[in-house]
Amino acid sequence: QVQLVESGGGLVQAGGSLRLSCAASGGIFSINAMGWYRQAPGKQRELVARITSGGNTNYADSIKGRFTISRDNSKNTVYLQMNSLKPEDTAVYYCYAVAGTVATIYWGQGTQVTVSS
Repeated sequence: QVQLVESGGGLVQAGGSLRLSCAASGGIFSINAMGWYRQAPGKQRELVARITSGGNTNYADSIKGRFTISRDNSKNTVYLQMNSLKPEDTAVYYCYAVAGTVATIYWGQGTQVTVSS
């Protein structure tokens, strides 16, 4: 079992920045990848960014050049640095982890990010 606790969401003006954190505990040695999804009202959940255990990263086209995913292995924490935020970035952001040989997906509780125009 992997437990994920997110923090760092909030309200920011367009053009501003926020940093989300996701701390993992439990079966952390079985984690293959971690990342962030987001879900805006009335829309499907979409992948924002992910980072593998090997350090490879992937980003959604809509946030490339503005968001950066990183990790601190000593703290078992993944970060999402979000710069140049736009109103369309408003969503609930969910941290996730893929762990174990059968690639079980674990989810955080979600954190609200609201970008005002």
